[in-house]
Amino acid sequence: MAAAAVGVLGLLWSWLWSERFWLPQNVSWADLEGPGDGYGYPRARHTLSAFPLAVVVFSVRLLFERFIAKPCALNVGIDDSGPCHVKPNAILEKVFLSVTKYPDEKRLKGLSKQLDWDVRKIQCWFRHRRNQDKPPTLTKFCESMWRFTFYLCIFCYGIRFLWLSPWFWDTRQCWHSYPYQPLSRELYHYYIMELAFYWSLMFSQFIDIKRKDFLIMFVHHLATIGLITFSYINNMVRVGTLVMCLHDSSDFFLELANYAKYQILNTTLFESWEMIGPYPSWWLFNGLLLILQVLHVIWSYLIARIAFKALIRGKTQTLYPPLFPHLPPFLYAWWELDSFIFCMCLRMIAVM
Repeated sequence: MAAAAVGVLGLLWSWLWSERFWLPQNVSWADLEGPGDGYGYPRARHTLSAFPLAVVVFSVRLLFERFIAKPCALNVGIDDSGPCHVKPNAILEKVFLSVTKYPDEKRLKGLSKQLDWDVRKIQCWFRHRRNQDKPPTLTKFCESMWRFTFYLCIFCYGIRFLWLSPWFWDTRQCWHSYPYQPLSRELYHYYIMELAFYWSLMFSQFIDIKRKDFLIMFVHHLATIGLITFSYINNMVRVGTLVMCLHDSSDFFLELANYAKYQILNTTLFESWEMIGPYPSWWLFNGLLLILQVLHVIWSYLIARIAFKALIRGKTQTLYPPLFPHLPPFLYAWWELDSFIFCMCLRMIAVM
């Protein structure tokens, strides 16, 4: 029995690390055992170091949000108190949870007769009850400030060495001599740090503010982790660094990202096909990249719809008027958007 189990595990292991899946034709894992330069060639075991680093990243995040982001939020006037809790009412609570959060006029009149309350009072109760479920602005601010800070720092680190890399200026260099492209120290640190960050997001999303796009975000993190891990294992790190850099930089260089996104998909789909040809893990890499594109298209639609509704309904000057009293009204509408979705609006074009 033990020998059979070992045999099954051996078959599973050989299938999982099949050279014909991960590597181009006529290339074997033994070919990538040489020292190369710097850190040699990527190894699958390198990605394991991302897990303890993810714990460190999450710990740094907690300290950052408590001792840096929160004081900053309080200094600019963001209230630390959460939404006011409404007076409990069993009938209204049942309607709110089981029927509708936005009762129409007919239902309001029925509830008014049943409770002997004024219609306006019932409307006010439902409005406050809806606001009660919304996450505090302070919490959203701290989460967004952490992500903004990380993306800024990791972008500065990445652009520092990518600027001097030939594939940053000519995407065809991503595939020259592939997969015999030695791994430098900068590439290793860049990849492992990005992987650790997304692993920390994958786990923290279950304790962070629950958002309407939770499932989409879960798929996004899963696809991103898969993309980073698989592109590292089969040494597609050059084009991987371009994708990550654009993804991180789009908060700061929207026009650059908007221009370069077409180059990235062009090089991963067409230039790589021309220079090295497709193979199984090539399909996996591009499939994950296209999944991210689809998710970002969905986000762009959601953001546009939210922004349109905010502008049409005139929901302005309610969240941050004390901060910027002279801003045009349409800018206040943007501040009204969910802070995380607002950040995604700036980042959504990076992988499209």
